[in-house]
Amino acid sequence: MPRYLMWLIQIGIIYLLLMSLLRWALVIFFRTPSEKNISLIDAYWLGFRYDLRFIAMPLLLIFLIGNIPFLHPINKKWGERVSFIIWTVFVIALCVFYASDFAHYSYLRQRLNANVLSFLQDAKISFSMMWQSYHLGWIIVGLLVASSILMGIVKLNYNFILSKPNVSTKRSKVIWGIVFFLLMVYCIIGNIVYRGGQYPLRWSNAYSLGNDYAANIALNPFQSFFSTMKFRSTTYDRAKVEEHYNWISAYLGVAEKDRDTSTLNFKRVVQNDTNTITKKPIKNVVLVICESFSAYKSSMYGNPLNTTPFFAEMCKQGIFFDRAFSPAYGTARGVWAIVTGIPDVQLYKTSSRNPAAVNQHTIINDFKNYEKFYFLGGSSSWANIRGLLTNNIENLNLYEQGSYSSKEIDVWGISDKNLFLEANKVLAKQDKPFFAVIQTADNHRPYTIPKEDLKEFKIQKIKKDSLKKYGFESNDEYNAFRYTDFSFQKFIEAARKEKYFENTLFVFIGDHGIRGDAGNMLPKVFTTQGLTNMHVPLLFYAPGILKPAVYNLPASQMDILPSIAHLCNISYTNTTLGRNLFSLKNNDDDYVFIFDEAAKIIGVLNKSYYYSYQMKDNQIENFESVINNSPVKNDEIKKQMRFITDAFYETSRYMLLNNKK
Repeated sequence: MPRYLMWLIQIGIIYLLLMSLLRWALVIFFRTPSEKNISLIDAYWLGFRYDLRFIAMPLLLIFLIGNIPFLHPINKKWGERVSFIIWTVFVIALCVFYASDFAHYSYLRQRLNANVLSFLQDAKISFSMMWQSYHLGWIIVGLLVASSILMGIVKLNYNFILSKPNVSTKRSKVIWGIVFFLLMVYCIIGNIVYRGGQYPLRWSNAYSLGNDYAANIALNPFQSFFSTMKFRSTTYDRAKVEEHYNWISAYLGVAEKDRDTSTLNFKRVVQNDTNTITKKPIKNVVLVICESFSAYKSSMYGNPLNTTPFFAEMCKQGIFFDRAFSPAYGTARGVWAIVTGIPDVQLYKTSSRNPAAVNQHTIINDFKNYEKFYFLGGSSSWANIRGLLTNNIENLNLYEQGSYSSKEIDVWGISDKNLFLEANKVLAKQDKPFFAVIQTADNHRPYTIPKEDLKEFKIQKIKKDSLKKYGFESNDEYNAFRYTDFSFQKFIEAARKEKYFENTLFVFIGDHGIRGDAGNMLPKVFTTQGLTNMHVPLLFYAPGILKPAVYNLPASQMDILPSIAHLCNISYTNTTLGRNLFSLKNNDDDYVFIFDEAAKIIGVLNKSYYYSYQMKDNQIENFESVINNSPVKNDEIKKQMRFITDAFYETSRYMLLNNKK
């Protein structure tokens, strides 16, 4: 092995051991009595992989620079200097980050994150606090001493390697160089052979450990800090939340005696007696989150292409909400709203990717003694959804890429039909009540339809002008939408043969819509203001249990869990914006919040109107009818809906960071 590679590997091992010791020290110094019962084996292993990533970075950098002949770290003086500069930067960063991390954890019980940068806005006050709270002078001295010792180790090891004879051949240098390069790349990516390995190792892998403490132990300050850099501006304006608190707390049903502006209490404990909607008790729940299930493209809204005839027939047998919306566009935002009851109003990136927001209360946990399942055909590393799910849903059985016998057909994993059938097999074996979520993906580019289904599912070709007229850009998209309906049919047909079907509530909701021309199928505001992006079908389906009905009141993904709990007669604690749809009065006092992150537009929609304004220029407003195409002029209602828009938005920003388990 070339001498400079021996030097890099030995230094890498030393620092890897050091970072492992620091993780162990964090446990020893800060573990509480209740945390002593938590197994940390998986946390240590995952933490080891995080550490490998950040050690591999300077190693790879020095290796690449060292391949420039005049910058070779052993043979050339300038190479030695450059290498030691890189090690000096790394060592200083290591000492500063870990010292700050220990202080941060002792103060907030969280690993170091980019939120600390906000303290720079009040630098004088922050420095005074640190000086009075910590022995800052001694800490600085300690950092200097520690940095000197660590650099001394680097130098001693360098001199030791330099004393060794250079016996490597040209051939061995090439072979070892390739091996070293590939090894470092693997360490940085960190996830090639891990389940769901099409994605790099992410911070959310820590939260898949199931509890906050294990996640904190697994992370190191580098991973935690740089993962939160892009979210350092994620915050809320408390004054604005307080300004709207009285209205929105009353709107959500917070008891008058519990309303408190000082604590911003949104908690409602809902005790459910036997409801008047179900004919017999519901034992199980299957919630299907449907990829890109755009309302105007489906058969229920009169689309002449008749893409979803089976689902349309199901809607006649269940309770169908024809004015349901996702608060924002995007699958990650849709899943977030359904699970948490909060619109994802995070700008630029999704909240599921924000470590500061990963700890969330969800009503799913109020389904006590229920087995919890989540079925996804691909990897839950996508958008860091794994962290949201496994960190917040108690005892979750997560089925994802690698969990199935069916073959994967594309980047999204197995086909939707096979996903449904595999889920059905699992659910059919359950004796206890269960709450299962199935998330589809095929109605999405690359629009793959498995060859195994082409004998039964016939591909259709529609003229391009007809496709465009009725909302589709290609035959591939059109057939993928039809394949979604085919998959629903296969699932329900299979489920009907199982014992669990008779007392199970099936709920279908789109994760989001698709922006496009709804033509005459819906009022023009749906097209002109992009409401097609969020408009989705919502169906509660339980033949023999629910009396068929059609509701045209505004409904949101945030309302799904409270409504399911009501139908199942489950008592629950609600701390966010969702409401029980079956308790609403179907008038203009019910609202759906809309957040268009791409256009930076926020607004609210009720049974009659849609109001919105541009966040970058809040003087740009829109106010239209959602009933017909007639012009609307009512300044009083417009002003009221502006206030309500801000109430939803400001409260949502607050809840993203204040809805902890």
